Amino acid sequence: MTTTHTRTLGTTGPRVFALGLGCMGMSALYGDADRTEGIATVHAALEAGVTLLDTGDFYAMGHNEMLIGEALRTAPAARREQALLSVKFGALRDPDGNWGGVDGRPAAVKNFAAYSLQRLGVDHIDVYRIARADPDVPIEETVGAIAELVEQGHVRHIGLSEVDADTVRRAAATAPVTDLQIEYSLLSRAVEDQILPTTRELGIAVTAYGVLSRGLISGHFTADRTLAAHDFRAHSPRFQGDNLRHNLTLVDALREVAAAKGVSVAQIAIAWVLSRGEDIVPLVGARTRERLTESLGALDVVLDAADLAAIERAVPQGSAAGDRYPAPQMALLGTKE
Repeated sequence: MTTTHTRTLGTTGPRVFALGLGCMGMSALYGDADRTEGIATVHAALEAGVTLLDTGDFYAMGHNEMLIGEALRTAPAARREQALLSVKFGALRDPDGNWGGVDGRPAAVKNFAAYSLQRLGVDHIDVYRIARADPDVPIEETVGAIAELVEQGHVRHIGLSEVDADTVRRAAATAPVTDLQIEYSLLSRAVEDQILPTTRELGIAVTAYGVLSRGLISGHFTADRTLAAHDFRAHSPRFQGDNLRHNLTLVDALREVAAAKGVSVAQIAIAWVLSRGEDIVPLVGARTRERLTESLGALDVVLDAADLAAIERAVPQGSAAGDRYPAPQMALLGTKE
């Protein structure tokens, strides 16, 4: 794998490897995680040429940022210097891990940033974004606060996360926005209706998370798998009962397409996201070096028109059963599929 696989985050953002590494699962939400393996996976990603590392200050209440900070400190200097950090902020937690809403007030933005810089052990964050728009604070105020951090050198680029097309426009009218992070996969394609046309009009890139739908279309998830109570998927509508059984039939159909190409289900699902445009950078949530290696193999998968048609027949748009989040969280999102 070489660093020739690069894309640009928007018209003014940095060049990044074609895939980014989403590090959340190394700390939280998907069952028990192995810290040592997580750090080794970050090192392996950097060695393979991956530059974009994505985290959130609320992932296990700062644990994930500290893990990434340790991984960067212990990586070779040349690899450490190539890393680009994307950080989400604003989600509130209590000591028991419960959610307490979102805080996008300018003073809170700067407070969150100060703690993230310390935990990560860096002097700047490359892309900084609120995880969900605060319904009580105009996006102009939140983005304006990030713009001040850019002016001060603490942040390099302004990002957004899970907002609708109108919010993207309002934010971009306030200050230059480099990137929108949003869920985009074969099972979640609502962004194609209004959001992608808007980001492309404005020259804003898309960082696509959930490209494997939290493992659902990875080819490794089975109907009889037992999930821990603290695993997000234990409460996700797409992983419940008849929804799960229906969604796994889609995976079986996709598996046939992948087999015909001689690749894995995960690789063809990631390759499909890559095929949607040069302005889209998929985040892969690999928690182990084995899964990282599989994901990187997607860069070598070339999909022609016949392949794309076969994928569409296997997993038609809108065919997923169940929402991607429980109802309370869906109410906060900019897209509904």
